[in-house]
Amino acid sequence: MQTIKCVVVGDGAVGKTCLLISYTTNKFPSEYVPTVFDNYAVTVMIGDDPYTLGLFDTAGQEDYDRLRPLSYPQTDVFLVCFSVTSPASFENVKEKWFPEVHHHCPGVPCLIVGTQVDLRDDGAVIEKLARQKQRPVQPDAGERLARELGAVKYVECSALTQKGLKNVFDEAIVAALEPPVTKSKRRCTVSFFCLEKSRTFQRSWIHSHARFFSDIVKEISYTEMVFFVQMADFIGSHIHHPN
Repeated sequence: MQTIKCVVVGDGAVGKTCLLISYTTNKFPSEYVPTVFDNYAVTVMIGDDPYTLGLFDTAGQEDYDRLRPLSYPQTDVFLVCFSVTSPASFENVKEKWFPEVHHHCPGVPCLIVGTQVDLRDDGAVIEKLARQKQRPVQPDAGERLARELGAVKYVECSALTQKGLKNVFDEAIVAALEPPVTKSKRRCTVSFFCLEKSRTFQRSWIHSHARFFSDIVKEISYTEMVFFVQMADFIGSHIHHPN
């Protein structure tokens, strides 16, 4: 069964994890738990063919900037998320997330996803933003940004009500599969290998590959380095590698 890998990125607390949980379980989580790394998988039918849609959650906080790219290898499509109730997270789509994704995975298709649309017309949200001389992000702003950045398209949804939720992932699947002729050329192809767990090997392997991961390994602590190696093992065992 062919696997489509979809990675979800965006600022912390914009609803990335809720988006994935709501889509994969049809349940909305009752509390917020910041994500380090997590992944989900669902089987989807495209025509008469079954596909495994691998959904990879990521942490948006700056503390994980050097570790987050470990989830990027072999990605077929990115969902770059922001909350329509957070103009700052919308700005970061352009200032942070698109540059990061294109740096590590140039050519891989991206969709811009506006989340929490159920709160766009919420009185308390509107009042809070008004005090900061802001307002919720509107669909036309998302569409303009998608055109400006060369995203596949702009879509939006609510994980709470599930409005537009299925469409987000339907569009992601289409973007990952079309055009199929160039898909292998667009896929993010940074490779990881099964690693020993000795401290000496961890240090030597990471530093020997520093030219490939210079943004990650600069001044990396030993704790982060061990996590780096462990995540490489984990990701390598959960990703379909083309022959």
